[in-house]
Amino acid sequence: MPPGYDGPLPEGGFFSAHARTTRVVWFGRAFLENKSDPKPPTEAIRKFTKVYPYEAGGVGTPIAEFLAGKARLGRITPPPATVFHEGSGKVMNTVPPNDFSFYEMLNEVVQQEPATSLDPELMGPIAAIGIVKGKPFAPDARMKKIMTEALAVANATSRTLFMHPRDPSWFYYPGSAWWNYLFETGYEFETPIPLITREGVKPFPPTGYRTLDARTNFFYGITGISPGMAMRLPGIGSQYLISFTDAKKNYFDGARIYKLTLPKDIPAARFWSLTLYDNQTRSMLQTDQQFPSFSSQTHPQPNADGSVDVFFAPSRPAEARNWVQTIPGKSWFTIFRLYGPLDSWFNKTWRLPDIEKITVH
Repeated sequence: MPPGYDGPLPEGGFFSAHARTTRVVWFGRAFLENKSDPKPPTEAIRKFTKVYPYEAGGVGTPIAEFLAGKARLGRITPPPATVFHEGSGKVMNTVPPNDFSFYEMLNEVVQQEPATSLDPELMGPIAAIGIVKGKPFAPDARMKKIMTEALAVANATSRTLFMHPRDPSWFYYPGSAWWNYLFETGYEFETPIPLITREGVKPFPPTGYRTLDARTNFFYGITGISPGMAMRLPGIGSQYLISFTDAKKNYFDGARIYKLTLPKDIPAARFWSLTLYDNQTRSMLQTDQQFPSFSSQTHPQPNADGSVDVFFAPSRPAEARNWVQTIPGKSWFTIFRLYGPLDSWFNKTWRLPDIEKITVH
C-alpha cells in the first residue's frame, strides 16, 4: 500500500504491506529441485507471479465489508498478464557514484519521494547540506568543495569498514578470515538474534543502540537484508560468510592461485555456493566464465574422502577439477552461502577452512 493509504485492505489469503515510499523493490527466490535445470522454476514463476493494481471492492474484499456498507462493489475481473523483463545477459550498474553526483542522486530521491519516507533524525543531516523536499539544491562553490571532500572521506571509511573489519565478534570462528556479524547485530543492526535451544527460543534483551559500523559495512557492500539471513533455525533461511583475505590474512590477488578445501557433508539442505566479487565495485567479478561462482548446482567433483577442492586462479591449474577464474590486477573477495543451513553449521562441528595461497612449481 502506498504512503498514507488508509482505505480497505484485501483479505482471504492476502498479506498487506505498507510502504513509506512510492517506489519499492521486492525479492523472491525459487530453488532448483533437480539442482541443475532452471527451466521448471522459471516457468513456475511466470505462471504464478501476478503483479497488478489492487482495486478496493474487487477480488480480496470480504463480503462483510459490503454488507456493513464499508465498501463499494468493484469490478471482478481477471488480473492482466504480468510483464516479465529478462535480465540475463544485460549489463547494469548498481554502484552509487563516489563523486559529487552522489548528492545530486540523493536530491533526486528526496524530491520524488514523500517527505516522511525517512524519519526526521535521518532527514535532518540531509536537510543540513541543502537537500530539502520541494526546494532547489544549489550549493555554492565553497559548499561543493566541502561536500566533495566529505564524500571522499565517507567512501574511504565505508570501504575500510567493509573490507577490513576489526571487531573480533564479527568473525564466525576465532582467528578465521570468515566473518558475519548478523549473529551479533540481527538484521536490524541492534540486538543479537535469538538462541534456539532444546528448551525453546531464548531472545536477547534489546541493546537500545544501533551498531552503526556493522550497518555501514553491510550496505556499502550488499544490497538488501532479510530476517531469513539472520536466523538460527536449521533448514530455514540462509547463512553467509565473507572473506577478503587468505589464511595468512593477506588480501586476495587476482594474479595468484588459491585453494579452498570444503570438508565433506557441507551443511546445506537446499544448496551451497561460492561467489567472487570485485573489490572495487562490490559486484560479481567479470571474467570469461559465465558466472564467477561455484556451487552444489554446478556438479562439483569431490575427492575420495567426500571433500571438495576449489581453485581460484587466472587460468585453470593442472590439478584443478573445480575452478573459478580470477583476473590479474584485480583483487577480489568471496561470499560462501548456505541455503537451508543444518545443525552442524550452527554448532560449528562442520567448519569452513580459510582459503590458502598455493605455489605451483
